[in-house]
Amino acid sequence: MPCYRCGARQTDPGRGQSPWRRGVRRDCQVLVCPDCQVAHDWAGDLDRCPRCGSVHLVRRLGEVECRDCETVVPPPAAQDGAAGLIAPGGVPPGGSVPGGSVPGGLSRSGQAARLSEEVALALERVLGRSAVRG
Repeated sequence: MPCYRCGARQTDPGRGQSPWRRGVRRDCQVLVCPDCQVAHDWAGDLDRCPRCGSVHLVRRLGEVECRDCETVVPPPAAQDGAAGLIAPGGVPPGGSVPGGSVPGGLSRSGQAARLSEEVALALERVLGRSAVRG
């Protein structure tokens, strides 16, 4: 994945941690190269955590997770109004979820079934139909 600002391609570091920074911008995972980190306000363009304001976000399986406070924001289609924020442990801010349901109106088993379906579709795209169906 190239730098979202200048298009430079990421290379593996010789040793140690990569100088590239990861973030989320307009609900998409992006990388920022070391040159753009120095030349621009690289954090100013990135999305921020709705709970703590951090830019240390990652996007996985449609959800955005804050690396600082571990808040998870589900995909926009799963959100219903302001109930889109999930605290660490899967419980929305302010308490427990009545009846075992999760934000977005799905039961935990319904959410698991949907996740299984998404993973199966992703495997089909990456590995091909024959690898998934066995």
